[in-house]
Amino acid sequence: MAVVVRDLGVTTEPDPADRLGSLLVRLMRAVGRVKHRVAKDGLEQLAYAVLFCLVHDGPQRTGKLAELLHAEISTISRQTRTLVAHGLVARGADPIDGRACVLTATAEGERVFAENRRLRNLFLAGLLADWPASDRATLIELLERLVHDIERTTAPTESK
Repeated sequence: MAVVVRDLGVTTEPDPADRLGSLLVRLMRAVGRVKHRVAKDGLEQLAYAVLFCLVHDGPQRTGKLAELLHAEISTISRQTRTLVAHGLVARGADPIDGRACVLTATAEGERVFAENRRLRNLFLAGLLADWPASDRATLIELLERLVHDIERTTAPTESK
């Protein structure tokens, strides 16, 4: 697909990185629209991301969640208050530093997470039902590779 670069007035083939970037933005928008149709619990996307971290990575401090999700601590605190109010997350004393708070997914939080995951999986399975198995496998393999490379290059570095 050719594009017109308006400020130069020339036609050029799109750069693969630019095309990938545009597709990723479209993907994120589409996922955001679908999330509202699929989720049954009314959680905001960030609250669900917090719950995801707690289910997958175990109990965490608010600061660690903010780091994992690239969000401000105040934003994570607001989301966790909602999760605690809905009984999906519990606050407890940090076993290492009793003055600090650790957040843990409750049994209800794990149930809600599992139900959302089930609904997501049903949606995706339906979406890809007409794709050949080899295309589904290739998509998964390439996405795993992309995510791994992104995570590797954006992983927090330890200061010396």
